Amino acid sequence: MQRLLIANRGEIAIRIAQTAADMGLETVGVYSEDDADSLHTRAVDRAVPLEGNGPSAYLDIAQVVAAALEAGADAVHPGYGFLAENGDFARACEAAGLTFVGPSSETLDLFGDKVAARELAAEHGVPLLPGTDGPTLLDVAQAFFTDLEAGTSAMLKAVAGGGGRGMRLVHNEEDLAEAFERSQSEARAAFGRSDVFIEQYLPHARHIEVQVAGDGTGAAIALGERDCSLQRQHQKIIEITPAPNLADDIRSRLHNAACELAAASAYKGLGTFEFLVDTNGAPDDPDEPVIAFLECNARLQVEHTVTECVTGLDLVQIQLLVAQGKTLASLGLNPTAPPQPQGYAIQARVYMETMQPDATARPAGGTLTAFDPPAGPGVRVDHYGYTGYRTNPRFDSLLAKVIVHAPTGGFAEAVRRTQRALRRFRIAGVATNLGFLQSVLAQEAVQAGATYTRYIEENIETLLAEPAASPLYVVSPAQRGETRRAGARIDANDPLAVLVHGREALAAARDHGAARPASNVAGPEGAEAVRAPMQGTVVSLAKAEGDTVIAGQQLLIMAAMKMEHVIAAPISGILRQISVEPGETVFEDDVLAFIEPADVAADAAADEAEIDLDHIRPDLAEVEARRAKTLDEMRPDAVARRLKTGQRTARENIADLVDEGSFHEYGAFQVAARQARASLEELIDRTPADGLIAGLARINGDRFDDEHARALVMSYDYTVLAGTQGFNNHHKKDRMFALAAEMRLPLVLFAEGGGGRPGDTDKVFSADLHIPAFNLFAKLSGLVPLVGITSGRCFAGNAVLLGCCDVVIATKGSNIGMGGPAMIEGGGLGVYTPDEVGPLDVQTANGVVDIAVEDEAEAVAVAKQYLSYFQGPLAEWEVADQRPLRRVVPENRLRVYEMRDVIETLADTDSMLELRKGFGLGMITSFARIEGRPIGIVANNPKHLGGAIDSPAADKAARFLQLCDAFDIPVLFLVDTPGNMVGPEHEKTALVRHCCRVFVIGANMSVPFFTVSLRKSYGLGAQGMAGGSFHAPWFSVAWPTAEFGGMGLEGAVKLGYRNELAAIDDPEERRRVYEDKVAAMYEQGKALSAATNFEIDNVIDPADTRDWVLAGLRSSPKPKPRDGKKHAWVDTW
Repeated sequence: MQRLLIANRGEIAIRIAQTAADMGLETVGVYSEDDADSLHTRAVDRAVPLEGNGPSAYLDIAQVVAAALEAGADAVHPGYGFLAENGDFARACEAAGLTFVGPSSETLDLFGDKVAARELAAEHGVPLLPGTDGPTLLDVAQAFFTDLEAGTSAMLKAVAGGGGRGMRLVHNEEDLAEAFERSQSEARAAFGRSDVFIEQYLPHARHIEVQVAGDGTGAAIALGERDCSLQRQHQKIIEITPAPNLADDIRSRLHNAACELAAASAYKGLGTFEFLVDTNGAPDDPDEPVIAFLECNARLQVEHTVTECVTGLDLVQIQLLVAQGKTLASLGLNPTAPPQPQGYAIQARVYMETMQPDATARPAGGTLTAFDPPAGPGVRVDHYGYTGYRTNPRFDSLLAKVIVHAPTGGFAEAVRRTQRALRRFRIAGVATNLGFLQSVLAQEAVQAGATYTRYIEENIETLLAEPAASPLYVVSPAQRGETRRAGARIDANDPLAVLVHGREALAAARDHGAARPASNVAGPEGAEAVRAPMQGTVVSLAKAEGDTVIAGQQLLIMAAMKMEHVIAAPISGILRQISVEPGETVFEDDVLAFIEPADVAADAAADEAEIDLDHIRPDLAEVEARRAKTLDEMRPDAVARRLKTGQRTARENIADLVDEGSFHEYGAFQVAARQARASLEELIDRTPADGLIAGLARINGDRFDDEHARALVMSYDYTVLAGTQGFNNHHKKDRMFALAAEMRLPLVLFAEGGGGRPGDTDKVFSADLHIPAFNLFAKLSGLVPLVGITSGRCFAGNAVLLGCCDVVIATKGSNIGMGGPAMIEGGGLGVYTPDEVGPLDVQTANGVVDIAVEDEAEAVAVAKQYLSYFQGPLAEWEVADQRPLRRVVPENRLRVYEMRDVIETLADTDSMLELRKGFGLGMITSFARIEGRPIGIVANNPKHLGGAIDSPAADKAARFLQLCDAFDIPVLFLVDTPGNMVGPEHEKTALVRHCCRVFVIGANMSVPFFTVSLRKSYGLGAQGMAGGSFHAPWFSVAWPTAEFGGMGLEGAVKLGYRNELAAIDDPEERRRVYEDKVAAMYEQGKALSAATNFEIDNVIDPADTRDWVLAGLRSSPKPKPRDGKKHAWVDTW
C-alpha cells in the first residue's frame, strides 16, 4: 500500500489522513462541487474533485473508484457513513484492483442486513429482542405490536444501513401506520431499500457497544466497550469508555458475544457490535439483566476516539495494517489478553443545532465568524471548522468532536475535564449544542453513570432550563465589534457592499434565537409567507401554485436530521407562489411558499362534492400507462410467439391458478439491469417485471376461508429474455421468499426458464455466488408447501428452484436439467440440443417429476388439487359403494390385482392424486380424502415385483412420509408385500440404506398413521409399512385375505424344515410334505390367527375399512400449534 484515497469528508477524512501520513502513505482526498472549501481538502497530499453536489457525489461508486484509479491510488479508506458499509463499493474496489480498507464485501452484506445479522446472532446463542424475522408488512407489524404486553413500545427499523435512519419509535397502535410509512420512506431515501422490521423497545436500557478488531482468519479481539446511551432522536451525542457502573459479568458477556459474532463471520478490520442492556431485568425474571444484540456497524465508528485514548492504540493504523495482510498476532494483539483501559475517556459531539422542547434537534448553519477549539493535556478535538468557513446544509451538522481523557481520578474527573473543555470551545456565527452538552454533563444521573437511551427525551425540560456555565475564553472588544466608529466599516471597493451590510448580523441573530425580520424573498401582494421551521432539504411538493389549501393540509415534505417532516399550510387560502423545488436545501426561516388568505373551507367542500370519483389524475394515469406495458395486451408480438408453441403466457397461467381479482403483484415495474446496453424505454417495453411475475393471491377461495386460501405465486416469463434469472429479479425473489417465510404462505412457482442471465450490465460482480435467493428458497422447505410447475425448458438456476419444491408438475414436452446445452458444451461434455437434455420421459422415470400432465391447463388444475390437501378439509364429498372392496383381492392368493382400485374406492370420489407414478413402481404414494379430510396413502403395488420393496420404492415412500409429517397430514398404509427386495443385483443399489429410510422416518412420525393389511404382510418389508412394528400405528387391522409371516411362507418352510425335507428321498413325497407344511404355516399366519395372538388389532370387513380410517381420524387430536418448522426440511429425493 503506497497511496490511499480517502472516500469521505470532514473530520473523519482529516483523522484518517493524519495516521496515513504518519505511516508514510500518500493521501488523496475527494470533494463534491459544493465542498471545495471543506478543511479536509487541505489535509491530504492531493484533492480530487467529484461531479455533483452534496452527499450524492460521495455516494457515486463509479466516480469514486475512477478518482482513485486516476490518482494512482492502490487503496481506499471509506471512513464512516457514505459508502463505508456498502458491499457493492467494496466489490467495485476489489474489481478495480484497489485494497478496500474494511471488512469483506460478504461481511458488509451480512451486517448491512439487520435481519441477516439477527439470524447470525440467533445461530450463535446471542440474545435478541423479540421482533419480526425479516422485511415486514404493515399488517404483520400491527399483529406483532398487538401481541406485545400492554404498555410496551416497539421500534421500527430499516433492514439496511444504520446511523438512526429509518428508525421510528411507536408507543400507540394508532400511530403505527404513519410511523411505518415514514420509516419506509426514510429507509428508501437513505439506503435505496424500503424494507423495515419491528422489534420490542426497551425504554430504560443502556446502549453499550463493543469495539472489535479481526484479521479475517476468525481471530477477533475486544478492545473495550463504550456507553452510548446519551442520545437524541436515536443518534449519539456523548460516548464514554469504559462504560461506568457496568458489572464485570455483563461486560464479559458483551465482549464474548461480540467476539463470537466476529469470529463466526471471519471479520476483518474494525467493527462495532451494539447491544442493549437493561439491568432492571425481564418481566418474568427481574433479577436477570436483559442483554440484546442490536446490530453491527462494520466500519470505523465516530466514537473510536475514546477507545484510542484509554488503550493507547491507533485504530486507523490497525485498519490499514490489517488491510495490508497483518494478523492480530503480528500486531501484538492477543484476544485472550486484550489491553485494559487506562482511566476514562468521554467524547462530546458538537453539532450545529438547537434542541427543542420536544427533544428534537433543529439543524443550523451559516458562516463561522470564530472557531477556537480547546487544547491542553488529555484534550483532543477532531473537527473540520475554521474561521470564515461557510457550513454546507447538505451535509450532516456534526462540526467537531471534543474528546477528553482522564487517566486517573475516575469517571467523575473525566466529566469535570470534559465540562471545562466545552466551556473553552469558542464558536461564533452558527448555533451549536455546546451549552446543551454542558447541561447534560451537569446532571447528577449522568455523573453517576445512571443514564439510558431515553434519558434526554424524558428530561428535556430540565436540560433546557439548566443555566449555561460561563465560558472560559475571552472575547476582545474588536472581536465583539465594539470599536467606536461612525457607522460600520464596509469594503469601499465593492459598490454593493452597503446593500448587503447587516445580513450576517441578522443571520447570527437568527442562529441565537433573536427576533427575525422578514425574508428577503418577495411574494405576491397580500400573501403570507410559509417559512421553513428548520434547516433541511425539500423532498417533494404536494400542491401546485394556484391550488386551494385548507389550514393543516400538507404542502411539502422536508428532510432534516435524517427524518422527514410534513410542512402544512398554516392558514387557508390560495397557494400563490412556491419558492422552492425538490432537492433544494434551505435554512431555518427561509420562505417556502406564499398563501393568499381566503375563506375557502366552504368552496373546498363544494369542490370536493363535485369531484368526479372516476376521474384519473395525470399522476395515476402515468402509473396505469406504465402498468399496461407489463400486461399481455400491450405485448402482442411476444404473446403471439408464445402461443405459437402451444403454451400459455405466464399471466394466463397465474389468472387460471388464482381466484379472480385476488392477485396483487410485486415488482411489476422492474426492468432488466441492462441500462448500459439499452434505453430505459426499451427495457420497459421488452423486459417487464424483469421476467419474473410475483405477488400475493388466494387459491381455492371458493372452498377454503381466507386464512387457508392465502398463497404466494411466482412465474418466470419465458417471453422476457427466456425466463432467465436477472440481477433485478433476484432481488424480487429474495423479497418474495422472505415474505413467504414471514407470512407462512404456500408458494406456487412456474419455473420455466434458462437459468442465470450473463447479459445484465448494471452491476460489477465476479460470479454473484453470494446472492441469497437459493438459500432463502431452500429454507422454505418444511415451512410452507412448495409447488413447482414447468412447461418447456427449465435449466440451471430455474431447475434448482424447481427441484427444491415439494412437488414437481411438468407438462408434455418439458426438459429439465442442471445445465443447458451451452453449459454442457462449455464443460467439454458434448453438443446437444435442448430437447435432448432431461426430457419428460427420463425425468418421470427417475423420480424428478412427481406428476406428468398434458398441458399447462392440466398443470394448474393439478396444482390447485395438490394445494388443497394442505389447505384443510372439505365440507362436501361423495363416496363409492364400499362393498366391492370385499372382492378386489382375488381368492387365488397368487393372483395380482390393481391396488389403485382399492384406493379410489376407499377414498372420496375423485379425491386421489398420485405422486411419482412413473418412479418406484413397487410403491404407490398419493393424497386422498376421507369424508373431506386430507390423508396420505402409501400402498404396495402387487403388480410390480409382487409388491416387494426395492430401493426406488423405499425412497418414494420415505420422502412422501416426510412430506405428510411435515405438514400434519395423517397417513394410511395399505400392505401387500412379500418383504424387502433381495438379491445381489439389488444390493448394488444400496438397498439396505434405502429400505431403512422407511423405518427411520416412519418410526419418528408424529402424525396419526394407520396400517391395513390386504394380503401378504411378510417380514421386514411389512414392518416398514407399519412404522417398524404392527403395534406402532394408531390401529393395525387386516382383511380376511391377509397373511402374516416373518418372511415368505414358502421360504420359511424351506429354511425351517430343510433337514426334514432333505431326509425324504422320494421327490413326490417331499413335495407333498412341503405343501402340507406351507398350508400349515399359512393357517398359522392367516389374519384370524394373527388377531388371536393379538399381533394385530382386528380383522375387519373390507367394506368397513373406510369407517375404521374415519374413526382413527376423528379420534386424533388436533396437531399442536407450531411456530416455525416441524422438521428442518423435506428431502428433495
